[in-house]
Amino acid sequence: MTALQHLQPTSHSLLSALPSGWVGEILDGELVASPRLSVAPARAAFMMGVELGERLDTRRGGNGRWCLLRAPELHLGEDILVPDLAAWRRERVAAPPEPGAAFFTLVPDWVCEVLTPATTALDRARKLPLYARAGVSYVWLVDPVARTLEVYQRLKRGWLLTASHEDDALVRAEPFTSVPLELGSLWLPDAPEEMPRLVAVP
Repeated sequence: MTALQHLQPTSHSLLSALPSGWVGEILDGELVASPRLSVAPARAAFMMGVELGERLDTRRGGNGRWCLLRAPELHLGEDILVPDLAAWRRERVAAPPEPGAAFFTLVPDWVCEVLTPATTALDRARKLPLYARAGVSYVWLVDPVARTLEVYQRLKRGWLLTASHEDDALVRAEPFTSVPLELGSLWLPDAPEEMPRLVAVP
């Protein structure tokens, strides 16, 4: 299977039939399979959840105004999308959300996609328009290779890039302007210098 393979026909049963290690989404009637995140993107997605979750969850002293989930399956009309992170304003969802829900039909207020070489074109060219069509208000694109964060806001004419951050910046970005995000925490640490080896001398 290639990095992005389009299969027909498109039925929900095909999602569960994908090989282990692949994530399936249905975009405009096509099933698109992409590989699960490798180490650097997986860390970026995990740490984004940690950074935001620590500051938004009431059990960590947050304001509790958001419901944040990792890789939820979203059924938005006929499209099925799986963003790396998604969040809903608390006044729009039950607290807590239905614990047995396998997927969500309520459009998120915010989604975050972590870009990889295999999914960058998919996230930018295909999923961004679908998020706009569904009514998502904000999208963040995180690139762990370039070490950047792009912040997009949906307007009537489409997405507007409102901010771009890089490296170790301390970020306060819409819609979480009250939450300071340490961007450097998302990236894998630089490889340490090779430790000197002990050599036996006769």
